[in-house]
Amino acid sequence: MKRSMILRCAVAAVAAAMLQQANTFASDAKSDSAVHDKYVLNEEPKDAQTVIDTREKAKDKDDVVVVGRIGGRKNPWVKGAAAFSIVDPSLKACSERPGDTCPTPWDYCCEADLSKATVFVTVVDDKTGKTLKEDAREALKLRELDTVVVKGKAQRDKKGNLTIAASKLFVRPADEAQK
Repeated sequence: MKRSMILRCAVAAVAAAMLQQANTFASDAKSDSAVHDKYVLNEEPKDAQTVIDTREKAKDKDDVVVVGRIGGRKNPWVKGAAAFSIVDPSLKACSERPGDTCPTPWDYCCEADLSKATVFVTVVDDKTGKTLKEDAREALKLRELDTVVVKGKAQRDKKGNLTIAASKLFVRPADEAQK
């Protein structure tokens, strides 16, 4: 009798834990979907500038629209944040070079002067101005080498380094990515 009661309690505890975990996953999925719907545009913003042009011309606090491809490093993501680097679309990823078998083509390891063609993007909350804590890959459904058009504010530090505080972004469909 004691054994069956212990067994029932154990089964009930495992079932409760599984239900709680399933609810957490469902809640996370809803949260990711809400973030995606709030920050990802259905239509591409007009007059996007390249990363190179934006780096050269944008002043601190300028409104900018910039187009680039996610990459520039072996890991272009920031863990636990909606932040990533983008590369000027004029550069070729390793996967676009005949015969190149690079396992991480989004790092653009064959490109010279990559730093002049890369910019860091943080997706920020429109009320607080702080970077979203959601992972960009999950919440915004982004992947390496996606072409994105980012709308936001230029932020220059004292050394002149540029970050884009993005309020919205558009992901170009793969068949239109190189336009």
